[in-house]
Amino acid sequence: MGFLDDAKETVGEAAEQVGRKMEDTVDRAKDKIDEIQADAEVKRAEAEAESVKARNEAKERMRD
Repeated sequence: MGFLDDAKETVGEAAEQVGRKMEDTVDRAKDKIDEIQADAEVKRAEAEAESVKARNEAKERMRD
């Protein structure tokens, strides 16, 4: 019985480690997705700021 109990314990520990590794992998993937989304938002905001700046410059030239 000791051998089977040891084997069960080893398998249980291995399963827990695999589970933790999977959770870590999922967390890393979610973090990367968040990072990519944040970068996209920054680029969109920068593009919008450039658009507003260009529009304001065009309006200013028309006033002159």
